[in-house]
Amino acid sequence: MLHRGHQSTDGTDGGELTVPMAWLYAEYIADELLRTGDLMPPTSFEFRAGRDALALTVFLSDTDGELPGIRVVTQLETWLSLTAYDQPWQDWVAGRMSQLTAEAAESEGPDPDLELASAAWRWLEETELLAPDLDAVPDGAPAGEDEGPKVWTPAWQLGLPLGHLAIHLF
Repeated sequence: MLHRGHQSTDGTDGGELTVPMAWLYAEYIADELLRTGDLMPPTSFEFRAGRDALALTVFLSDTDGELPGIRVVTQLETWLSLTAYDQPWQDWVAGRMSQLTAEAAESEGPDPDLELASAAWRWLEETELLAPDLDAVPDGAPAGEDEGPKVWTPAWQLGLPLGHLAIHLF
């Protein structure tokens, strides 16, 4: 049986090995967009937050199961609008994840793509990174990035604008 967006092969024990191709492709696209933008070191937590936020956007916006065959250039505007500052991105992600989880529950087995997407979403929601507090301006004058007040921020709130900027720079 082929799952949405998956490539299946026979496993060594006679069972089925399902490769999460859709998620891996979404992650690859996100990684390339961020590396091209050269905004953060690829080893940083901020880069991971941006990659995971972008990968979720790419993966969840694929409503027709065509992700491995898409042309990235044709989707940039869609991803740009989904990651825009004034959009309720986290609500959109939660809604799409719920929808895909319900669909997977009705199918015959686990969805490895959805499992990886869920792990990325959990990390983005549960992990907090120390970031400049943009709401606090000491003495009315902006401070340097390393000098000003810092605040713990959910990883998705840092990753989303980073991903959005990477799409702009692509």
